[in-house]
Amino acid sequence: MSIQEVADQFYAHMQVAAYEKIYSELYSPDATSDETPGSDWEKAIGMEAIFEKGKKWNDIIEAIHGGTTEKPVIAGNYFSCLMTMDFTPKGGERTLLTEIGLYHVVDGKIVSEQFFY
Repeated sequence: MSIQEVADQFYAHMQVAAYEKIYSELYSPDATSDETPGSDWEKAIGMEAIFEKGKKWNDIIEAIHGGTTEKPVIAGNYFSCLMTMDFTPKGGERTLLTEIGLYHVVDGKIVSEQFFY
């Protein structure tokens, strides 16, 4: 797939919260996931670690109230999306998180993701 096709599929799947399809269809098995510099989250290397990271995130969330993903912007072998998540963490106050996801694509697969918020 071209970078445009990967970005378009990513966006389409995000619109219907098809996260499993994103990971199974668009990610390389050796992909990495990194949060904004200075965060408490460690870099995840490989899909098993990315799934574990997602599980840890879900474990600290009391409720998801909504979210958005804007259309991707492509530059070279990267695309980025502006995303929001409206959530309540366990024991915390409702929060609206705004972030930019940066995705690196090589040979038709996402090989890394990094979030800035």
